[in-house]
Amino acid sequence: MAGRIDIHAFSLGDWQTNCYVVHAHAPKALRGLPCWIIDAGSDPGPLLAYIHENGLKPTHVILTHAHLDHIAGLDTIRAAFPEIPILIHANEREFLTDPSLNLSVAVEEPVIAPEATGMLAHGQTLELAGLKFEVRHTPGHSPGGISLYQPDSGVVIVGDALFAGSVGRADFPTSNGPALIDGIRKQLLTLPDATKVYSGHGPPTTIGAERAHNPFLRA
Repeated sequence: MAGRIDIHAFSLGDWQTNCYVVHAHAPKALRGLPCWIIDAGSDPGPLLAYIHENGLKPTHVILTHAHLDHIAGLDTIRAAFPEIPILIHANEREFLTDPSLNLSVAVEEPVIAPEATGMLAHGQTLELAGLKFEVRHTPGHSPGGISLYQPDSGVVIVGDALFAGSVGRADFPTSNGPALIDGIRKQLLTLPDATKVYSGHGPPTTIGAERAHNPFLRA
């Protein structure tokens, strides 16, 4: 739980990818509340079970980026919710259906995910149950990486841009190391120190902790 919203993490698949169900905080029954699914790692059964058991109503799948470990469960989610929109930054639209771009070309079952239904852009505002989220373009790990910042609750969901004590890999064919650090400094480290950071892997952290102690962000 984080302020006015609840963020439930599910570590899915072989890479233990953190995927999230986000909904407004409700002290009593959740049934009927709209929610978002953030990223879709493989084997999303536990995530879907939480949604069904609580009677939540998913309105969108929002992808922080389109590497295989964040999109491999899209088919399963679409099977459960056939009409659910899928949103991704425009720079990674083709990644969903191209295994050479989503890094699955070398695995046993390359990932060809459903196409996105809508494009995200830096500075865009998304709304969930009256709560406004800012889309912040944080590329570098991948060209269309985005972070979702909810200022009222003091949380940001960052995908694989920033981790507790580390940053995203920048050695993939479409990665860009300088852009990664620049995006973190301009789009994430400018947030208040108390902002809680939910990453694509590993435990939550805060902006203040990473500003003070992350060895990859030292000048």
